[in-house]
Amino acid sequence: MENYEKAEKDYMDGMKYKDIAEKYGTTINTVKSWKKRYAWNRDKGAPNTKKVCTQKRKGAHNDVLLIDDGTKETLQNDDLTPEQQMFCIYYSRTFNAAQSYQKAYGCKYETAMVNGCLLLRKTNVREEIERLKEIKRQQIVACEEDIVELQMRIAFADAGNYAVFGNKGNINWVHIEDSDTVDTQIIQEIKEGQTGVSIKLADRQKAIDWLSKYFLMHPEDKYKAEYDRKRAEVKDNDAEQLLQNMQTIADILQHPVENRSIDDFEEVQDE
Repeated sequence: MENYEKAEKDYMDGMKYKDIAEKYGTTINTVKSWKKRYAWNRDKGAPNTKKVCTQKRKGAHNDVLLIDDGTKETLQNDDLTPEQQMFCIYYSRTFNAAQSYQKAYGCKYETAMVNGCLLLRKTNVREEIERLKEIKRQQIVACEEDIVELQMRIAFADAGNYAVFGNKGNINWVHIEDSDTVDTQIIQEIKEGQTGVSIKLADRQKAIDWLSKYFLMHPEDKYKAEYDRKRAEVKDNDAEQLLQNMQTIADILQHPVENRSIDDFEEVQDE
């Protein structure tokens, strides 16, 4: 019998990670990796399949969706405070100590710059982060469907989902949507300068070209019908037009002019 099989029996009998690691001459992270890989579960009859869990631990932040990525165990780690738990989760995703500390503790960025690095030195915090990173390494392989789906989202992204603009009383106005309401994965660049904010989405035409070539090679792909339907709704020049619309939004934000009429932009496009 392999060590991980013996360790599973010890785990099911209630033995702690630390004691199992010492018994088999390995590390705590290895034991936790065994638990994840071989789906150890002390709850009798509990399914081993991946599922979404909406239960949240008292004291933990409410904006974390518990899925089978190790975060559930993090939020049940009594060796960490609720803030340290959140820091571990954020850091395993961003690898930015200051940003993770600021989000977990709700403090100023200057404070997070100092305390984030200090928190990383704590043994229990470091071990938990390494456990989460190991799980991520095991799950990091992106399948072909993930790439096709991403290209579909880029190809048919709507600029109106990112910025709402209009004209009232010959006064132009622009409203940028909050980041938690849009698909930030397809944003290529966000810049803020003295003249305003500009948003640049991933190249829509490149995504359309990529998908066209892909479906020529895989005409039976399950996404092809959806692609054909959406492509039929978009005129050949719409991709370029939407990019121009995004540039128009950027121009309004970067070069605001009092009492400028939206007709000004329409005249330019007509020319």
